[in-house]
Amino acid sequence: MDVLSGCLHEAERGSLCTSPTVSQPELGRFTIAAKHHITIAEIYESELVDIEKAIAHYEQAADYYKGEESNSSANKCLLKVGHYSAQLEQYQKAIEIYEQVAMSTMDNPLLKYNAKEYFFKASLCHFIVDELNAKLAIEKYEEMFPAFTDSRELKLLKKLLEAHEEQNSEAFTEAVKEFDSVSRLDQWLTTMLLRIKKTIQGDAGDLK
Repeated sequence: MDVLSGCLHEAERGSLCTSPTVSQPELGRFTIAAKHHITIAEIYESELVDIEKAIAHYEQAADYYKGEESNSSANKCLLKVGHYSAQLEQYQKAIEIYEQVAMSTMDNPLLKYNAKEYFFKASLCHFIVDELNAKLAIEKYEEMFPAFTDSRELKLLKKLLEAHEEQNSEAFTEAVKEFDSVSRLDQWLTTMLLRIKKTIQGDAGDLK
């Protein structure tokens, strides 16, 4: 057994020792189990590059944290699930997660600023699937979270929707560049935006 396999084996043993089906008075053990699942997820994520299994373990970790009402820790795991689900084109799953996390943070004075990011990401996932769905989702998010209305993220979405309706790839690219000049796009956002842009007829498939 190599070192990596050994680490994975030990982490899995640790997670099995604390199962939700076992009655345990010490709720702190849920946190221990969650951390074991995160360790396993990180191994699958970075060493074995098995994203499906990483997702499964992040989901299990989130469930354990929820069992202990550690919502902030649960949300961190769920955001990993949403991130990778979208990459794997499991958009509906990603949308549900981003909406769930956004709603759990938008009423928290310390975290509500992050809600617009999650609604933005959910909107992009909607956009990839269907332009009309994206419009309806954006309207819903504005009603739920008025602070989203004045955000740079929403302004970008509206420009992208307009460019997409007009099948104008140049306008799409310009809107992205303008946004990127203030808020640098990460790899995930770049990937999602490229997927949307490729649905414009005659598009070259880049953001340059």
